[in-house]
Amino acid sequence: MGGAVSAGEDNDELIDHLKAAQYIRSELVEQAFRAVDRADYYLEEFKENAYKDLAWKHGNIHLSAPCIYSEVMEALDLQPGLSFLNLGSGTGYLSSMVGLILGPFGVNHGVELHSDVTEYAKQKLDFFIRTSDSFDKFDFCEPSFVTGNCLEISPGCSQYDRVYCGAGVQKQHEGYMKSLLKVGGVLVMPLEEKLTKITRTGPSAWETKKILAVSFAPLIQPCQSESGESRLVQLR
Repeated sequence: MGGAVSAGEDNDELIDHLKAAQYIRSELVEQAFRAVDRADYYLEEFKENAYKDLAWKHGNIHLSAPCIYSEVMEALDLQPGLSFLNLGSGTGYLSSMVGLILGPFGVNHGVELHSDVTEYAKQKLDFFIRTSDSFDKFDFCEPSFVTGNCLEISPGCSQYDRVYCGAGVQKQHEGYMKSLLKVGGVLVMPLEEKLTKITRTGPSAWETKKILAVSFAPLIQPCQSESGESRLVQLR
């Protein structure tokens, strides 16, 4: 996926192109994109590709195309103080941008299947906190990342105001994803090859909007441990 806009020479030029093509439409989303340099989430030897509107994958590390993240950020309708759950949180790039909008009273959780990617995200977050000048302009809701399968979140965990899933959701898991959402909340996920926005308008009432056609790798199904028990993901 990607290739919707031309490449930039740097992060700001990439954002200029995303704005011109109407992928970035709000000032808050624009500010967050400009504050987090996409290249910082690439391995050094691949950074020359960071400002292309293309997805990037190396081993278990994956970044979606900038045009996809733009649509996701706009669809989430983020506001300060909300709780956010990122399923398949990957490098932490999206979670860091979200954290700049949520501010000091938000909640910012990520669940990542691969432990090596969780460690990579923590390293990138540490670098961002140490080197970014964004904190002059933003109060940051620091993301926290845990390793586990996002289909095994403990039933005792709180619901969230905003949820994003970065893998293709099979139809049989749609109800599970909806159950993670508070009333009034927004869920954004790839569902049946469409990036989909679902708003919970009541305890059992939903509004669904298809945003654009996408191609995401599907969610990986949980596998039971040797003891036969699933490993529930705890979020705090």
